[in-house]
Amino acid sequence: MSWLSAFGEVDVDVGEQSPTEPAEAGGGDSVITVIVAFAANLLIAIAKTVAASLTASASMVAEAAHSWADTGNEIFLLIAERRSDRQRDTRHPFGYGKEAYVWSMFAAFGLFTAGAVVSISHGISELRNPEPATDFVIAYAVLGIAFVLEGISFTQAFRQTRRNADRLKRRHLAYVLNTSNPTLRAVFFEDAAALVGLLIAFGGVGLHQLTGSPVPDAIGSILVGVLLAVIAVVLINRNRRFLIGEAVPTDYRNRVLVELLSSPEIDRVTYLHLEFVGPERVFLVAAVDLTGDDLEHDLAVRLRRIERLIEEREAVEEAVLTLSTADEAPLAPS
Repeated sequence: MSWLSAFGEVDVDVGEQSPTEPAEAGGGDSVITVIVAFAANLLIAIAKTVAASLTASASMVAEAAHSWADTGNEIFLLIAERRSDRQRDTRHPFGYGKEAYVWSMFAAFGLFTAGAVVSISHGISELRNPEPATDFVIAYAVLGIAFVLEGISFTQAFRQTRRNADRLKRRHLAYVLNTSNPTLRAVFFEDAAALVGLLIAFGGVGLHQLTGSPVPDAIGSILVGVLLAVIAVVLINRNRRFLIGEAVPTDYRNRVLVELLSSPEIDRVTYLHLEFVGPERVFLVAAVDLTGDDLEHDLAVRLRRIERLIEEREAVEEAVLTLSTADEAPLAPS
């Protein structure tokens, strides 16, 4: 079954690996990444809320809203991991993989509304009705602790994405943007945004203390909101594309085509469609010309047997093969 080796490498970014090795380090690592992020964000959200109430800092209020949004989002991401991992059934022949994109979409909308909208609106409110902040030491202490905890969470996400990107021989950021694993992408970008947001909050609080004016603090709140809005829009767009049907990239399609053509039972491939139906899961449709000149019944049996062989690969949710006609031009890797 060596000719099926390509089907163990499904993702938007693919590279060399063994036939039995999945494209990524599996859902287990993703769940751990989400749990680490949830624990960190919960502790941070509580600390920031207390600090915001004590200091009256606009940037701290924005950061508290940010962390509560992230905490809620991790719950959505955990649901995404759990529900999308269910086996397909008669009502869902392509499995439940796309549920990952649905729940990740909810998380992205939560980041936009509970994080971005609250932060921007509070910053604008502070510009209109400025309120001096107090107890700056508390703000600095909480922001420092938050930076450490967010750094731990981001390190977990960074290590997993870096490991996967290196295995697939892809650029790190390109891998994160294009991976079919939405929970991994969400945690990575949310944690990265959290670290940048903390730096903005440090600047806002610091300038508030130095100048005595709450304006920099309010601007910091608005900037945090804008940052969260940008991240949310990116995540929403990526999940939207996978929900409506994201085809695999050309390099992976070429690899699968070459593997199909290397089969001793396949003479030509005249049509090939590969589409994501979940994280690291694809639906494969191909029109092939089998070797030999078997009777119709025997050809049907051979087609079904090849389909079952392909579907044994963890990356393939379903494979459908049909027979090519004589007038159809054969496909070649582009």
